[in-house]
Amino acid sequence: MRKPVEKIMLLGSGELGKEVVISAKRLGKTVIAVDRYAGAPAMQVADAFEVINMLEAGELGRVVNKHCTDMIVPEIEAIRTERLRDFERNGITVIPTAEATYLTMNRVAIREVAAKELGLRTARYAYANSLEELRTVAVEVGIPCVVKPVMSSSGKGQTTVGTADQLAAAWDYACSNQRGDDKQVIVEEFVRFHLEITLLTIRQWDGPTLFVSPVGHRQERGDYRESWMPAEITSAQLEEAQRMAKKVTDRLGGAGIFGVEFFITRDEVIFSELSPRPHDTGMVTMISQDLSEFDLHVRAILGLPIPTITYYGPSASAVILADRESPRVLGYEGLEEALAFPNTQVRIFGKPDTRKYRRMGVALARAESADAARKLAKQVADCVTIRYA
Repeated sequence: MRKPVEKIMLLGSGELGKEVVISAKRLGKTVIAVDRYAGAPAMQVADAFEVINMLEAGELGRVVNKHCTDMIVPEIEAIRTERLRDFERNGITVIPTAEATYLTMNRVAIREVAAKELGLRTARYAYANSLEELRTVAVEVGIPCVVKPVMSSSGKGQTTVGTADQLAAAWDYACSNQRGDDKQVIVEEFVRFHLEITLLTIRQWDGPTLFVSPVGHRQERGDYRESWMPAEITSAQLEEAQRMAKKVTDRLGGAGIFGVEFFITRDEVIFSELSPRPHDTGMVTMISQDLSEFDLHVRAILGLPIPTITYYGPSASAVILADRESPRVLGYEGLEEALAFPNTQVRIFGKPDTRKYRRMGVALARAESADAARKLAKQVADCVTIRYA
């Protein structure tokens, strides 16, 4: 029997963490939100918060000991992951596990596990530790290709390279957006897919692995811009994606929701990436069903039952973006117009400042079809504007 959990520490306090806090608070849990800056979204709804550099092992140890935490829930990549192993050895539950957190927060590690250990179909790939090495391996992998930092979040630092003369800029962009200490990039084959999906996979401590209906999504500059469900894939493609997702999450172990991403081509289902936590594309589940990805994550990590997931119909999300850098957000306009559309919602994240293309909110919509929901969500998002300082 697992020990009871009353106090949860969230490492990373962005918009996804905010919804995790809300779901945990609804079940009577105490939550401490941790991030590198004050006023982060999850801090606004948590019982307590700490502002630290999570790459500093000593600072991590200090706040964990201070709050006598039962469970640690990492929500971002910029964490001294080896310190999590120490916490786990001392009896603190790390979600999904300390090893899984390390493996999935480093693209080198998870790609090696997926491709070489588990034999999953992935894009061809190679690593580079310098611009000169990048030029060499890009030719081996093939151009066009995709260049990414080995450790980053939300697509930051990712570039699609069409010609060799773009490699220097891709290297600089990846290095400037990396998280962690290692200056290394992964170079991936450019897969000509017709759809990207996220298969939200729920691993339980004692129950069977569950799957949310597949989520289609579209990216720009390596970051999600809209998502919808259900994604249009065949039953055979869904079965293959579920098989692969279960295989890799069983290898990682632990409990919680995993955002497992796949490229869907005419002939193949190709493993892309995996996040061991709620996924940004999964924000559509806040309107598509009775238990959002955040509710499902919290139930799974606490060992609570998930008897069924009830879907309300085709749904979509569209992000609300900042268009400039500003030290302070004064407010938002257009909410009255946005919320006049039926079957829609708007979630403002509450981030205190902006940079260009930073996600500041999301519009959610339901309609008679996924295409109609996508159009409606975009209309709602376009109504909302930010008042900058």
